[in-house]
Amino acid sequence: MKPLNKYIDHTNLKPTATRADMERLCAEAREWDFASVCVNPCNIPLCKELLAGSDVLTCTVIGFPLGQNTTAVKMAEVEDAYALGCDEFDMVINVGRLKDGDTEYVKGEIAAVVAAARGRTVKVIIETGLLTDEEKALATRLSCEAGAHFVKTCTGVSPGVATVSDVEIMKQSLSGGAVIKASAGIRSYADAISLIEAGASRIGTSAGISIMESAPER
Repeated sequence: MKPLNKYIDHTNLKPTATRADMERLCAEAREWDFASVCVNPCNIPLCKELLAGSDVLTCTVIGFPLGQNTTAVKMAEVEDAYALGCDEFDMVINVGRLKDGDTEYVKGEIAAVVAAARGRTVKVIIETGLLTDEEKALATRLSCEAGAHFVKTCTGVSPGVATVSDVEIMKQSLSGGAVIKASAGIRSYADAISLIEAGASRIGTSAGISIMESAPER
């Protein structure tokens, strides 16, 4: 395992997030040397400024939280965030199109977002809480075939939290060097470790500080 802090995407996606909240989030991320901060697109410039000189990345969300934007809008979101210096993009798939069996649409949209990111990291949120086990495996395969770098469990807005079972299902369907981000409902050190041991390479959580403070190796 890499150091626990480097698994954590320190997250604040609340609609009420203020400048003070972003300043606190970034200060904590610098102090703990987390992998990234994950924030809404409007906060990218401030976070890039606050994190300058550190190795903490700035991550944003695309098509969040429902994934029902058109492909063109998702691409435009990525292009705008890219221009602002964003390092990583967590996009929500169109769950309805997946359930329709429209695999070409789902795969094509992911590929379009990957292309718009121009080599920067794309994480595909498949919303495991809304999917059958077969759909979780299919969404993972499509994400990998489309060139995504990560496949991610949940937004934390729709029903569903990251589970060991879902991570294991996703892991069995990975290809092309893609890895897993577990996100939603991860509140404790035990939660984080169980998901990492199941195969998660990144943990999305707003509880990163308490997870680190309760780690026995501290």
